[in-house]
Amino acid sequence: MLKLLLPILFLIPTCFVYRGWWMVQSILFLMTFGFMLMGMNNLFYADLSYFLGCDVLSYGLILLSFWICALMITASEGIYRVRVYEGFFLFMVLVLLMLLYCTFSSVNLFMFYLFFESSLIPTLFLILGWGYQPERLQAGVYLLFYTLLASLPLLVGLFYLGDVNNSLFIPMCRGWSVSYVVCYLALILAFLVKMPMFLVHLWLPKAHVEAPVSGSMILAGVLLKLGGYGLLRMFGVLTLSGLSYNFVWVGISLVGGVLVSFICLRQTDLKALIAYSSVAHMGIVLGGLMTMTYWGFCGSFALMIAHGLCSSGLFCLANITYERAGSRSLLINRGLMNFMPSMTLWWFLLSSCNMAAPPSLNLLSEISLLNSLVAWSWVSMLMLALLSFFSAAYTLYLYSYSQHGSVYSGLYACASGYVREYLLLFLHWFPLNLLILKSEPCMLWV
Repeated sequence: MLKLLLPILFLIPTCFVYRGWWMVQSILFLMTFGFMLMGMNNLFYADLSYFLGCDVLSYGLILLSFWICALMITASEGIYRVRVYEGFFLFMVLVLLMLLYCTFSSVNLFMFYLFFESSLIPTLFLILGWGYQPERLQAGVYLLFYTLLASLPLLVGLFYLGDVNNSLFIPMCRGWSVSYVVCYLALILAFLVKMPMFLVHLWLPKAHVEAPVSGSMILAGVLLKLGGYGLLRMFGVLTLSGLSYNFVWVGISLVGGVLVSFICLRQTDLKALIAYSSVAHMGIVLGGLMTMTYWGFCGSFALMIAHGLCSSGLFCLANITYERAGSRSLLINRGLMNFMPSMTLWWFLLSSCNMAAPPSLNLLSEISLLNSLVAWSWVSMLMLALLSFFSAAYTLYLYSYSQHGSVYSGLYACASGYVREYLLLFLHWFPLNLLILKSEPCMLWV
């Protein structure tokens, strides 16, 4: 795995080369395709080194991290154009990518914890350094304290596991069982906040609204997936206690998903709406995960990948509109079909993926999650029906309210997108719909 870690490390000095922006971006795309060609067709760890290794679960998420980080640089062309410390921006993106790569490929739980927490620092710098409003400081503090408060018990829990079993090697975790409630809570809480689960989700909309487009893309695309990835890794240890207590989290996530959908229906800020929709989607991922069934695990992994691409694409669209209209308010961004006719198609395509229309990977994963939750308990059908309905409702509200209707009188123009923007949106949408043709790695990996 060092064969990819070292190129990222050696790419860092090129950030500060004069006009090295597009070179860094091109090399990142090249590395993404290189990693893709490595292939990952075995269920066990491959490419093992002292503390890094890669199985199917890691492979999908590392590939997503590479892809989103390359697209972040494409989307943030404004930083390069206005020359807002673009070298440091690239440096932050590469450091974040390196930390995410190490997080997903760690085979030791303590190393995983170390990189899991470290990925917070570059994200914080992205929000504080290139965010939009003065409230970004408060958003950064929310992000920091929510995640750090919950992750201290995780560290203690990991030390306890290491003490009892004399090892923190992830493939050896499957035989262990922890049945203490306190240990169960300690090992699971940090991931629930990172997901984020309803009730501990307040940091997410704040961070999204204040973050630059790149910060929103990496938050929605990869950082929310750290929670799901951690839970998938931990449930080898938590099987016994999971069978006893998981119903609590399923209930909270399903009821929370419906409540968040209601919140979405009254949002006037484009970014806040997409951010809250992320909470609703991750709610159903968490519900499926907590059933601890084959369908639930596979569906949650697939939805994490699908949501990463879809949500990131929607944030790009919101930013493209923001750059033209100077506002993210839905009261001003009305009738965009008149203002940016060529972008309406992309709004439609990504909105339809967001409400799990075929042929997107979202559809496959949501069907699998519905299957797992209904098989777990018939009672969950009520909340699932409401969640699916309102998910479609707020996505339609987002699309129709922004694209149709009378155009805001302050906009006297017809703006077309740049080729860069169309390429950016295409590279979000195309893999999302292509992956359903080759869905075995997402669905048959357990």
